[in-house]
Amino acid sequence: MKTALAQFRSFPGPVRLLMVQQFTINAAFYMLMPYLATHLAHGLGLAAWAVGLVLGVRNLSQQGLFLIGGTLADRLGYKRVMMAGCLLRTAGFVLLGVATDLPVLIIASAATGFAGALFNPAVRAYLAASAGPERRVEAFALFNAFYQAGMLIGPLIGLALLAFDFRLVCAVAALLFLALTLLQARALPEHRATAPGNSNGVLADWRSVIANRPFLLFAAAMTGSYVLSFQVYLALPLAAEQTVPGHGNDVTTALFAVSALVAVTAQVRLTRWARARWSTARAICYGLALMAAAFLPPLTGSHVVTSADPLRHWVEALTPLLATAALIALATALLYPFEMDTVVALSGNRLVATHYGLYNTITGIGITLGNLATGAVWDTARTAGHPRLPWLALAVTGAACTGALALLARSGKLTPSPRPAKEPELVA
Repeated sequence: MKTALAQFRSFPGPVRLLMVQQFTINAAFYMLMPYLATHLAHGLGLAAWAVGLVLGVRNLSQQGLFLIGGTLADRLGYKRVMMAGCLLRTAGFVLLGVATDLPVLIIASAATGFAGALFNPAVRAYLAASAGPERRVEAFALFNAFYQAGMLIGPLIGLALLAFDFRLVCAVAALLFLALTLLQARALPEHRATAPGNSNGVLADWRSVIANRPFLLFAAAMTGSYVLSFQVYLALPLAAEQTVPGHGNDVTTALFAVSALVAVTAQVRLTRWARARWSTARAICYGLALMAAAFLPPLTGSHVVTSADPLRHWVEALTPLLATAALIALATALLYPFEMDTVVALSGNRLVATHYGLYNTITGIGITLGNLATGAVWDTARTAGHPRLPWLALAVTGAACTGALALLARSGKLTPSPRPAKEPELVA
């Protein structure tokens, strides 16, 4: 903790603010979103299809519009787009708290999703610019620690506020985003891009990014890691409910807690250790390999336990799932700083936010397709009586991504040739 605090203090003010901001963003988001489905279904009495529609609209409006958000950030400036995103999410959360009709809920859900598409690429591009090329990896490592800490504390705050009313949860979350907007306006310097977008327009910018073949290959290879890391939300909760019927939510909460704690406590030291020993490409390959290995513990088999079983049986049944959650978190902690740095490097310091936006769009599509495939394999395995099949498929997916990344690194596509473009400037 002392090491992380010393590192935090060593960064310039804008970097420190961005990290605290990300903690607040995640705390506000996760104090509300995990409980939204229950509010819609039981608080408002919506049908299951309507609940799915509201949640789906939020995900689609964020994942599908990341490229738009990144482009606006490069065109209008990172600070302006971040502020617009935080202000829009403020409005969206207020609407979620007061809306009772489906059309208004859909509008609110779309607003919260588009808000994320606005500020996520802008935040990462701003962080890369203000940290500088020499400290980008360190900055993204500490940034991820704040990110995970927000995910850990948010649901706990939300659970406490739910004891009063769901509208209070929405109001507190909205106030946090409003406070961030005011803080950004007052404390963040304006951003001036010295390598602006193409003067021929947005479509020319997009053609330029899409023509960046090494970047696209890297994004495609990394998509598998996002599919695997998302299994904390899909495969692990399904396995938890199968392993401990009736207590799946409790086990899932424990899995999230373990995942966040591993990331928060290990991130800074792990990144420093890896950076001293490996190149960026090697660190990413090892992270992907660890992600693949994370799905091996459930292959040892698990059995169903009930409240009547002794503690030893519970430990034996849950240890593989807890090990998988911890290894996924450790692999993500190893991957993330080097992955984010590589995106900037492959962009050549030009249209950085647009590259982040397209990267998020590609991985978001991959997550959707990967979840469909994982769900299909899960159903097939259950019907055929082969419970280990999903875990084996996920491990093989990770191994394939590791091989693809290793080939890219060996071919030199992850080491872009130097470009004369200057770093974007931050001015008061």
